[in-house]
Amino acid sequence: MFGKDKKKRSRRVNTKYGQKTLKHAKKGIQSCMMAVLCAVILIVMILVSFLMKGNVNIIVGFLCFALLALAVYGFRLGLRGLNERDKKYITCKVGIGVNGLVLAGVAAIFIRGLV
Repeated sequence: MFGKDKKKRSRRVNTKYGQKTLKHAKKGIQSCMMAVLCAVILIVMILVSFLMKGNVNIIVGFLCFALLALAVYGFRLGLRGLNERDKKYITCKVGIGVNGLVLAGVAAIFIRGLV
């Protein structure tokens, strides 16, 4: 009987009330990495456009479409990360928020370019 109690005790993590510690959702971490990558690319594109006084190549336009696709993919990863069980969801929420801001920024650039 002592062996069973010892096994149960060893399975428990040393936290309050024997609860196990939660890890971050894997897709949430990927979403955060995509969000940081997209934000950095967007800032670099804006700086390049500002420094060249608006005379940028079509490559920057195509890069903006690629950025749009990456932000949508990061947004979807964040939403999928919310479905993982027994995880911390803060990375999912941050990834969704930052990718949403990048999407809004790219949409604003496109709308401003059309007007």
